[in-house]
Amino acid sequence: MKFTSAVCLFVSLGMAGPAVAADPFYVGSWTFTTAVVAPWADPPRKPDDSERARLIGKTVVLKAREISGPRPFACAKPQYKVTEYGPDLLFQGAFDEMRRADKKADPKALAASLGFTGARIRTLETGCEIGVHFVDDATAEVGLNDYVYALKKR
Repeated sequence: MKFTSAVCLFVSLGMAGPAVAADPFYVGSWTFTTAVVAPWADPPRKPDDSERARLIGKTVVLKAREISGPRPFACAKPQYKVTEYGPDLLFQGAFDEMRRADKKADPKALAASLGFTGARIRTLETGCEIGVHFVDDATAEVGLNDYVYALKKR
């Protein structure tokens, strides 16, 4: 009887183990796997390849209170906000700017050329100047200096 009473007291006080909330889908290690010249890059001017070479294979770790990784992705105090954007607002509105400059540019087609599907694309605003756009829960893309980098979750 004493054992049963002790178990009941243990459970009733919530000591059987607190419910643990799952980490958001974006928390974890992400590795730069590929980079392509961004659709908005000026075709006659080839982007600098040294940054691309420096980032491919490197890892960015998104933690609850910090982003660690190579410059410019590291951030001491991110302010995360998950939102959904239409294709025109991806990469800080670059596709919409292209549409305005060239009436033939279609933001939905440009997004599709980078693997994005659908009318709404989940985006992580970090508060650290870098926005992360998700193709799916294990694949993300970021734009930096005329390249679009793909990251895979490990």
